[in-house]
Amino acid sequence: MSFFRLDRATASYNGRAVLHEISLEIQPGEKVSLIGASGAGKSTLLGLLYRQRPEDTALVTQDPSLVKTLSVFHNTYIGKLDRNPTWYNLANLVWPLPKEVRGIGALLDSLGLADKLHTPAGELSGGQQQRTAVARALYRESAALLADEPVSAVDITQAHAVLEQIVARHETVVLAMHDVALALRYTGRVVGLRNGRVEFDRSSAGLDPADLLPIYQA
Repeated sequence: MSFFRLDRATASYNGRAVLHEISLEIQPGEKVSLIGASGAGKSTLLGLLYRQRPEDTALVTQDPSLVKTLSVFHNTYIGKLDRNPTWYNLANLVWPLPKEVRGIGALLDSLGLADKLHTPAGELSGGQQQRTAVARALYRESAALLADEPVSAVDITQAHAVLEQIVARHETVVLAMHDVALALRYTGRVVGLRNGRVEFDRSSAGLDPADLLPIYQA
């Protein structure tokens, strides 16, 4: 049974068609990259997938959407806010419990943010904010993760660390990626979009970044 399934799905934005009759199935356990030029429809496609399974899917958007006055700890903790009773959430807001500090601290360490645990999100660089948004999604511990350009604001070393955590912690992953080399390394399937349509859908095995360049041509 598919984890995500679209059958001739279409989508529009401000009266303009963005996706045209997209048919796509993603099985449990698959790691998939969406590639294509800006405006190809990758973000919209992620949104359609997320709306199918919001209860067991974590979503990382291009906008980190952090609460700038709260610490990195609290912004990460928000990932499970809806899963805990109100009293527990209030306790962690006022005086974070050691169990949560240890768990979130270890997660942040894996993303190179261990020293930012108590730093307000508004004081972070763009790359640090992006990694905090990823930490929030990882902390949710969902079966699937959808991420829109999750490493666009970090250097290559940090990108590897982030992607390693994403694919290790989730059974099913769909990533909109601009770096095709990273897409091939961390996902087993590549879906190419052009002008709102699926141009190709191939296994990553045996592909070279140069093989994917035509998807970006007008």
